[in-house]
Amino acid sequence: MRSITTATGVTISLDGDLLAVLEALYRELASAERLEHTFEDTMTAIGHIIDQMNEDERRAYLTESLFLNTVTYENEKAGAYLKKLT
Repeated sequence: MRSITTATGVTISLDGDLLAVLEALYRELASAERLEHTFEDTMTAIGHIIDQMNEDERRAYLTESLFLNTVTYENEKAGAYLKKLT
Protein backbone atom coordinates (compact mmCIF):
# COMPACT_ATOMS: atom_id res chain seq x y z
CA MET A 1 0.00 0.00 0.00
CA ARG A 2 1.33 3.38 -1.04
CA SER A 3 1.28 6.51 1.10
CA ILE A 4 1.19 10.21 0.28
CA THR A 5 1.36 13.29 2.50
CA THR A 6 -0.59 16.47 3.05
CA ALA A 7 1.17 19.82 2.62
CA THR A 8 2.03 19.77 6.33
CA GLY A 9 3.48 16.26 6.16
CA VAL A 10 0.61 14.16 7.52
CA THR A 11 0.76 10.69 5.97
CA ILE A 12 -2.27 9.25 4.16
CA SER A 13 -2.35 5.58 3.16
CA LEU A 14 -3.90 5.10 -0.25
CA ASP A 15 -5.91 2.00 0.59
CA GLY A 16 -9.17 3.10 -1.05
CA ASP A 17 -10.57 4.67 2.12
CA LEU A 18 -12.03 7.99 0.93
CA LEU A 19 -13.07 8.95 4.46
CA ALA A 20 -9.43 8.71 5.62
CA VAL A 21 -8.45 11.19 2.89
CA LEU A 22 -11.33 13.50 3.86
CA GLU A 23 -10.34 13.30 7.52
CA ALA A 24 -6.73 14.19 6.70
CA LEU A 25 -7.89 17.16 4.61
CA TYR A 26 -10.21 18.28 7.40
CA ARG A 27 -7.38 18.17 9.91
CA GLU A 28 -5.09 19.98 7.49
CA LEU A 29 -7.57 22.82 6.96
CA ALA A 30 -9.02 23.05 10.47
CA SER A 31 -5.71 23.00 12.33
CA ALA A 32 -5.27 25.50 15.16
CA GLU A 33 -3.29 27.85 12.92
CA ARG A 34 -5.90 27.91 10.16
CA LEU A 35 -9.30 27.94 11.80
CA GLU A 36 -10.57 30.09 8.96
CA HIS A 37 -9.76 28.74 5.52
CA THR A 38 -10.81 29.91 2.11
CA PHE A 39 -12.02 28.16 -1.02
CA GLU A 40 -8.51 28.62 -2.42
CA ASP A 41 -6.93 27.03 0.67
CA THR A 42 -9.22 24.03 0.27
CA MET A 43 -8.54 23.69 -3.46
CA THR A 44 -4.78 23.95 -2.88
CA ALA A 45 -4.89 21.20 -0.23
CA ILE A 46 -6.99 18.95 -2.50
CA GLY A 47 -4.69 19.66 -5.45
CA HIS A 48 -1.66 18.70 -3.38
CA ILE A 49 -3.25 15.32 -2.62
CA ILE A 50 -4.38 14.70 -6.21
CA ASP A 51 -0.98 15.62 -7.66
CA GLN A 52 0.60 12.75 -5.70
CA MET A 53 -1.84 10.14 -7.00
CA ASN A 54 -1.33 8.15 -10.17
CA GLU A 55 -4.11 7.79 -12.74
CA ASP A 56 -5.51 4.55 -11.26
CA GLU A 57 -5.62 6.04 -7.76
CA ARG A 58 -7.34 9.18 -9.03
CA ARG A 59 -9.93 7.08 -10.83
CA ALA A 60 -10.57 4.91 -7.76
CA TYR A 61 -10.97 7.89 -5.42
CA LEU A 62 -13.14 9.81 -7.91
CA THR A 63 -15.40 6.76 -8.24
CA GLU A 64 -15.66 6.46 -4.45
CA SER A 65 -16.31 10.19 -4.12
CA LEU A 66 -19.06 10.18 -6.74
CA PHE A 67 -20.66 7.15 -5.10
CA LEU A 68 -20.62 8.81 -1.67
CA ASN A 69 -22.02 12.04 -3.07
CA THR A 70 -24.77 10.19 -4.94
CA VAL A 71 -25.86 8.40 -1.78
CA THR A 72 -25.76 11.66 0.19
CA TYR A 73 -27.80 13.42 -2.50
CA GLU A 74 -30.37 10.60 -2.56
CA ASN A 75 -30.69 10.71 1.23
CA GLU A 76 -31.16 14.49 1.22
CA LYS A 77 -33.82 14.24 -1.51
CA ALA A 78 -35.64 11.49 0.39
CA GLY A 79 -35.46 13.51 3.59
CA ALA A 80 -36.89 16.58 1.86
CA TYR A 81 -39.66 14.47 0.35
CA LEU A 82 -40.58 12.93 3.70
CA LYS A 83 -40.52 16.36 5.36
CA LYS A 84 -42.87 17.61 2.66
CA LEU A 85 -45.30 14.74 3.38
CA THR A 86 -45.59 15.61 7.07
